[in-house]
Amino acid sequence: MPSSPSPGRPRRLSRAHLRQDFAASLVVFLVALPLCVGVAVASGVPAELGLVTGIVGGLVTGVMRGSSLQVSGPAAGLTVLVLESVRAFGLAGLGVIVLAAGLVQTALGLLRWGRWFRAISLSVVEGMLAGIGLVIVAGQLYAAAGVTAPDGGPARLAALPAALAGALADPRAVASVAVAAGTVLVIVGWPRLPGRVGALPGALVAVLLAGLVTALAGLPVATVRVDGVLAAVRPPDSAAFLLLAEPAVLGAVLAFALIASAESLFSAAAVDRLHDGPRTEYDRELVAQGVGNTLCGLLGALPLTAVIVRSSANVRAGARTRASRVLHGVWLLVFAVLLPGALAHVPLPALAGILVHAGWKLIPFRGIVALWRGHRGEAAVLAATAAAIVAVGMLEGVLVGLGLAVAKAAWEASHLRVDHTDEPPPDGASPSDDDRPPHGVLPPHGESPAHGEPCPPPHDAPPPHGRPRPPAVGVLRVRLSGGATFLGLPKLLDALEALPRDRPVEVDLSGLHHLDHACRAAMTAWAERHTAAGPHPVRLPPFPDPHAAPAAAPAGP
Repeated sequence: MPSSPSPGRPRRLSRAHLRQDFAASLVVFLVALPLCVGVAVASGVPAELGLVTGIVGGLVTGVMRGSSLQVSGPAAGLTVLVLESVRAFGLAGLGVIVLAAGLVQTALGLLRWGRWFRAISLSVVEGMLAGIGLVIVAGQLYAAAGVTAPDGGPARLAALPAALAGALADPRAVASVAVAAGTVLVIVGWPRLPGRVGALPGALVAVLLAGLVTALAGLPVATVRVDGVLAAVRPPDSAAFLLLAEPAVLGAVLAFALIASAESLFSAAAVDRLHDGPRTEYDRELVAQGVGNTLCGLLGALPLTAVIVRSSANVRAGARTRASRVLHGVWLLVFAVLLPGALAHVPLPALAGILVHAGWKLIPFRGIVALWRGHRGEAAVLAATAAAIVAVGMLEGVLVGLGLAVAKAAWEASHLRVDHTDEPPPDGASPSDDDRPPHGVLPPHGESPAHGEPCPPPHDAPPPHGRPRPPAVGVLRVRLSGGATFLGLPKLLDALEALPRDRPVEVDLSGLHHLDHACRAAMTAWAERHTAAGPHPVRLPPFPDPHAAPAAAPAGP
């Protein structure tokens, strides 16, 4: 029985694996082709540049080590950011931004920072995807109707109903919307067909059917404009690199690097759950993504990232090694060289329908419901991130989400709970030791006959001079649990200062996982005030030393 490969070692390429990888590569190619073109058109760049990015993702990133089965290429998640960058800095500026972002990714991978991207809050990532999905859906609905979308997310959403209503009065717009709607219906319904027919990629089938119906019926809809792959590739010139001195460009570089890295590594974690092969080496995968984006920037193409749709299709098709994703890049190259004219028959509304479906899938509806039921704070971070992306922009929305996630984590880490237990004295108990006369004071009943030293009266002695003995009091035990930081200091002081001053108080610190200097000083000052104001001292245990080494475990027998 052959042994399975170790989690960190790639499988050897055997003849059986090559057959499986060859078949899987064709499936991935058919899935990637319409997505590469659709993402490019939605990003405001020539359709051929989407193919160039897909080719680089297969032939360059696909060869490198990292995640063996996930596939890279242009992603819908970066569409909004690319469109904003092209509008602000042009195609040459986009190339410089992608190149610099690739260098940042490569440096982070070489510094072994890849695993730290997994520390990004999941609610921020899902909020980012939800915001991107909303912007894509709104923008592509305008494209489906053949009208120009207004600038700005809020204006785009607000004007959408009127734009769609006005499109119903234009026969050309009606035909365009019908093609887009038919594309979405085919994509959704095609996988439900029985047999091997339903195994074909729904997006490719939808594009082919849309092109066929448009051509046979002579529908007045726009199609993809084709200039050729070599004509579309325009490396940035030396003047474009001067844009790196602008703060807005540097912000875009960081946004591309952060979002592309997070999406790729989250995709890698998801793909690892789909197969039992080698696990992802996150630092190597980040380097591979960085090298791919550096080359895409030099070619003036779209940025690439790992895409879960293509990656899951690769796994489901039976891919075993990296050969499947490399071959998918070969098929994209063959298509771009030999059949670029075929793109001229693809209706733009069909691509808009593909992107509407992709944007809708980016919105994690089930995740939002689950978060709202179990973790409403996380749901609030998700909603705020998505709303900020729609209202302001991609980079600002992600920064808002990260800031809220950090603030929420700090607040939860400093959550302090103060519980107190009132323990009444048992029946017949005498006054506590703190109520007895201090040692050395002569009691009213006389001296000790044996030693001649003053001593306290016996517990059952009658009260002196007819005065009533003070009633016995129980201990008030106060237990602190959680994290005692300056953020919870008002709550802590309110709880301690509200304690009665005529009772002995014992403070239990065993439930604290953190105690900062501000709370130490405040508790010490409160204990001194409380003791001075009442008849009973506060029993405050020694504070733990934050620099002390943990106690060694006792030796066994």
